Amino acid sequence: MFDCVVVGAGHAGVEAAMSLAHAGKDTVLVTIKLEHIAKMPCNPSIGGPAKGVVVREIDALGGVMPKIADRTALQFKMLNTTKGPGVWNMRVQSDKLEYSKAMADLCMHTDHLKVIEDIVEEVVCEDRKFKAVRLQKNGIIEARACILTTGTYMDSTVMISSDTRSEGPDGDRTTKDLSESLRKLGLRLFRLKTGTPQRVLTSSIDFSKTKYEPGAQDFLHFSEETKQEDVLPVEQQIPCHLTYTTPETLKIIRENLNKSSMYSGVVKGVGPRYCPSIEDKVVRFADKERHQLFLEPESLSLNTTYIQGFSTSMPRDVQEKMVHSLIGLENAKIIKYAYAIEYDAIDPLQVKPSLELKEIENLFIAGQILGTSGYEEAAGLGLMAGINVRRKLDEEEPFILKRDESYIGVMIDDLVTKGTNEPYRLLTSRAEYRLLLRHDNADQRLIRYGYENHLISEERYRKFLKKMEAIEEMKEMLKERRIERSSGVNEYLESLGFEKEEGSHNAYELLKRPGVQLCSLLDLIGVPYDREIAKQVEIEVKYEGYILKARKEADRMLKMDHVKLPEDADYLHLDNLALEARAKLDKIRPASLGQASRISGINPSDIQVLAIWLKQNRNEKTGG
Repeated sequence: MFDCVVVGAGHAGVEAAMSLAHAGKDTVLVTIKLEHIAKMPCNPSIGGPAKGVVVREIDALGGVMPKIADRTALQFKMLNTTKGPGVWNMRVQSDKLEYSKAMADLCMHTDHLKVIEDIVEEVVCEDRKFKAVRLQKNGIIEARACILTTGTYMDSTVMISSDTRSEGPDGDRTTKDLSESLRKLGLRLFRLKTGTPQRVLTSSIDFSKTKYEPGAQDFLHFSEETKQEDVLPVEQQIPCHLTYTTPETLKIIRENLNKSSMYSGVVKGVGPRYCPSIEDKVVRFADKERHQLFLEPESLSLNTTYIQGFSTSMPRDVQEKMVHSLIGLENAKIIKYAYAIEYDAIDPLQVKPSLELKEIENLFIAGQILGTSGYEEAAGLGLMAGINVRRKLDEEEPFILKRDESYIGVMIDDLVTKGTNEPYRLLTSRAEYRLLLRHDNADQRLIRYGYENHLISEERYRKFLKKMEAIEEMKEMLKERRIERSSGVNEYLESLGFEKEEGSHNAYELLKRPGVQLCSLLDLIGVPYDREIAKQVEIEVKYEGYILKARKEADRMLKMDHVKLPEDADYLHLDNLALEARAKLDKIRPASLGQASRISGINPSDIQVLAIWLKQNRNEKTGG
């Protein structure tokens, strides 16, 4: 008997299992192949728009992805730095083989965690409560709880044009029995589709025709525990390259659309809107003359390059023509052809915000099986599922992140409130309070939760508290300090376009001026400082007005999240509710008035009816 069995050892499964083991819960992790633990079957990278902030949030909550991503990165880059900090995101080019090896080593040498190579064929429940899983080779494993994180492996089909095979990514085995088992339990499953581009021989690419894309010169890192000596030195980091499709590429695609799995009717599932195949992009953006593609190294141990943005399900001979029409790849040798993959996923509207199924107690769902896409989204969901299983086993309340606290909270709320009919991808535009959910302040938002859930050490938490003290001390110093307009300060301000002035200025207000950098200001007035602390203070001071406004709006909107709705509410017979609202509320069964307000099809008038009904119920119970 284990405390929890985690099914699937992808990015969600690893985070779930590690969080439980680190909290002292005896956990078993079941994977199809040991060497595929935390495998990267698609893009060899971690982070990117919104996703990079998720990785920072995972670090603040005590997850493992950020540390391993730092240690195995080939290149570090901060995106969107010409824009405001609300959309800054870090991305690393990963050594996919080293990343997987490091994660596997971690799993195999962690106390309270046992790893088994097998396939789960059945979830066994009694009286709508999880009891055990049945394995193909190792029989029954009983546990107090279960987390399903099967990714794209449930009844998956790989497609290259009309060539279809019942298998998982890279020819791995798939599991049909598990899908059937879940249907027998009454769960709603639906088909989703994703895909991956070609891998080509790196030495066969003419990089002189492409644009050189180096990494950042600064020391960047996802994890606050990463030290500079833990990462690849800047001078040893591997560059990416940028290339483009040509008119010939588009011509080849248009002439062969009927051979694509997607357009020939082979694909039944819905593909990702925000990461479409190249043929989908050509059709949807017919007026676009070219599409950019990134050439990304996969590993120091491999002579292969990943063509980011060139996912397709065209026949192999057409793929040859497509690749050879690209700038710099005229003589490229394809090592692995692109393919589409279709798989079973679970309708997320059946899941509570804690990621536990509404109808089956102690059975939790996380990762791509829940309708998401991306390693980072999966890892965030896996970590939250692991935390909530631990809390349930210890008879604690569920841990629910709010929309103003994290991108992970935004994602879970979107999934369980609105559902999805396509692979869900996090975007900065999905977060209405993104100025509060920045790359730089993830620890301020979440490390307390990681500490309370036994995933952040006492030493790290105390170090964080000292950091916060240093930030406040520097802010107070700036508020009290007046800077004389000496020649050095005047010259600096004039270089930024400000007129020469006499007298002195308050340092705090001076920092708010466009272009003024705190590090430069402190250097000029001779004040010693910590660079990381100064960067944090600069963001908070410069955007103080916008941050306060966003905080005020978030507090106003989130008051409704504290108004709980009864689990047994009879929405179908609630007077004055619109018919669509009755059906949606009965299906989703929101936990709060705030969650109800975010359901598609629920109008403000419906929320008003619910609020009045709740008030009447309270009055009846209290005799008021």
